[in-house]
Amino acid sequence: MAVASHAAGVRAAPSARGDRLRRELRRSGAGYLFLLPWLVGFFGLTLGPTLASLYLSFTNYDLLEPPVWTGLGNYSYAFFHDQRFWAALGVTFTYVLWSVPLKLAAALGLAMVLDRSVRAVGVYRAIFYLPSLLGASVAVAVLWRQIFGADGLVNQLLAVIGIHGPAWVSHPDYALSTLVALAVWQFGSPMIIFLAGLRQIPQDLYEAASMDGASGWRQFRKITLPLLAPVIFFNLVLQTIEGFKAFTQAFIVSGGTGGPIDSTLFYSLYLYIEAFANFRMGYASALAWVLLVIIAIFTAIAFGTSKYWVYYEDESR
Repeated sequence: MAVASHAAGVRAAPSARGDRLRRELRRSGAGYLFLLPWLVGFFGLTLGPTLASLYLSFTNYDLLEPPVWTGLGNYSYAFFHDQRFWAALGVTFTYVLWSVPLKLAAALGLAMVLDRSVRAVGVYRAIFYLPSLLGASVAVAVLWRQIFGADGLVNQLLAVIGIHGPAWVSHPDYALSTLVALAVWQFGSPMIIFLAGLRQIPQDLYEAASMDGASGWRQFRKITLPLLAPVIFFNLVLQTIEGFKAFTQAFIVSGGTGGPIDSTLFYSLYLYIEAFANFRMGYASALAWVLLVIIAIFTAIAFGTSKYWVYYEDESR
């Protein structure tokens, strides 16, 4: 009798576990169902194309013939034989080096002005944010090309004071500067983030510093910058990545060529030319992965050096 009861208990235990498993699956089934569109998009539109691009980067592929495996041939050609590759890197690094600090400086300066008790601050905030809301759109790039053209608004204003300005977007010495100016003009997004960070700094610190005789510049260096460092770091990383990915403005201003004399040949624009103008899809895939590595290196450097200048309130230093 005891043996029979023991056997029944043994059979009941797996059955109970199976019932619990089925109940868990039923409860989580709804969650997986809601996640299904995201999973399909991730595997079908993100992970799948990414892995396909990695494979194509090791092949010679022109969209018309099947890809032919070449190993590291595309990477070797880029680094040792392709002069436009290095030209595009130089233009992009120059653009990032100038546009990112200037944009962050403009954004921080305007954020500090708006952080004060200004009448209709919401209206000013919306106006300053509008260029970033438009983003790197075709319309904005076309407008910018007209403003800095030979007969554009800038030269018309210079003519008033007797200065004959060049065709800024058509001159190799000035074309890239106009794109840097366009990037700086779109400072609204980091400005809003800076403004949110400034609102989190306790005003008691400024009042105490004022009572001790600290000047405005000293308060900025000793209070604002240290407590705003995490926000500066966040904006720095985001804007650096966006700088390396810049494409639309250079494409519109240069007519898709990167001219004049490759002075606006952004890396992403050169990648586009190789892929969709020259139909060297395998080589373009290799260029894309080089860009990914470059962005990853700069991001890693930013995170690695952040411990020396980014301070958080919950850290003891």
